[in-house]
Amino acid sequence: MREEIYTKENSDYFLKNPTWHVEDSPWKAVQIFKMLQRHKLNIKTIAEIGCGAGEILNQLHLLMGREVAFTGYDISADAIKLAKPREKERLKFEHENLLTVHSKFDLLLMMDVFEHVDDYLNFLKQCKGKAEYSIFHIPLDISAQSVLRNKLMHWRNSLGHLHFFTKETAIATLQDAGYDIIDFFYTAGSVELADNSIKSKFASALRSTLFKINQDITVKSLGGYSLLVLAK
Repeated sequence: MREEIYTKENSDYFLKNPTWHVEDSPWKAVQIFKMLQRHKLNIKTIAEIGCGAGEILNQLHLLMGREVAFTGYDISADAIKLAKPREKERLKFEHENLLTVHSKFDLLLMMDVFEHVDDYLNFLKQCKGKAEYSIFHIPLDISAQSVLRNKLMHWRNSLGHLHFFTKETAIATLQDAGYDIIDFFYTAGSVELADNSIKSKFASALRSTLFKINQDITVKSLGGYSLLVLAK
């Protein structure tokens, strides 16, 4: 069962990704905050399903008003062990499956999550009733470069990705699960989180230049982008 790579103590996922990608969390929080500011939503309660080490919520706790309460849920004991030290007033973490919790929130965050889930369409349908609004961050793994370099199998083995998306299939998946799409935009993790190596700098410069000319063609040819979606 694929869940075991996350749920077992000292899980396979934790051994391969010991930081649980906490280093990317401030950047992801900024993307969420940007979307919320664009739509001026009245958000008082935020839940994150698959919260990992909890740093995204911790960063949002710093960015948003004092009246907002945050709760992170994860089925991984390893993840919650990393998240618990971040708890504070209006920020808590639960080693629990959010789908079994009867609470409802103003906003549900699902940041790089449903590509890991076996029955992802049913999972998305069950999550829909948990909040009025949802924000998804979806890696767009399918590109000409990723297919040619066989990167999809690498991400399956190292990151546990079971499903791979383009912008169009990601949006269609959410619509099939019953969500109404309000807004979306690309996020450039491969550019904005790139290291200082010559190879990374060159790739980032190429992506940035071509992205200004044609976003969709750049994403589909070179990859390295994700999609942030606001839905209801």
